[in-house]
Amino acid sequence: MSSGNKGLGKVEVRLKWDPSPLRQPPHHLDIIAATYSAEAPYGPPVYIVHYDSRSPDGTINMSRHSRTGQGLGYVEAMTLELDRLASSFARVVVGVAIHQNCGPKTFGDLSNAGVLVVEGYKELLKDDFAQIAGSTAGTVAEFTRDDSGAWEFHGVVRGFDSDPVAFSVEMGSAPLF
Repeated sequence: MSSGNKGLGKVEVRLKWDPSPLRQPPHHLDIIAATYSAEAPYGPPVYIVHYDSRSPDGTINMSRHSRTGQGLGYVEAMTLELDRLASSFARVVVGVAIHQNCGPKTFGDLSNAGVLVVEGYKELLKDDFAQIAGSTAGTVAEFTRDDSGAWEFHGVVRGFDSDPVAFSVEMGSAPLF
């Protein structure tokens, strides 16, 4: 990145939702990030990061994880150090998926669900999933490199009807904006 405009650096994606009602199975959501190479920005992901993994170089990782939504405010968080990602990466797509272990659940079945994307104190995106209420998963952000190598943010809330495994493969297969 030789340009004076370095673009985005360290970004955090935060997720919140209320716990399920008493005596009901817990709602379990996950933040998922998929990285794409410069040679195939819409091809298969180079790697996927979720609650049980981190990027091989440590640039993308989960700093908080919840299986129930219990806690105050945003209970799950993923940190993306875009400024440290190798130049071989051109695109990163971040989404949220609902585990479907106890029957179908959509964003409309959850209460007080929301996502917040920030760089430091700057809010890049805040959304309550209302526009994708009938979906079981959805993208929330796409980060792309411009010609100078600087990372740009695109807020892209788009619904999918997939479980977390299928969603992690299909979430970045087409341009989102």
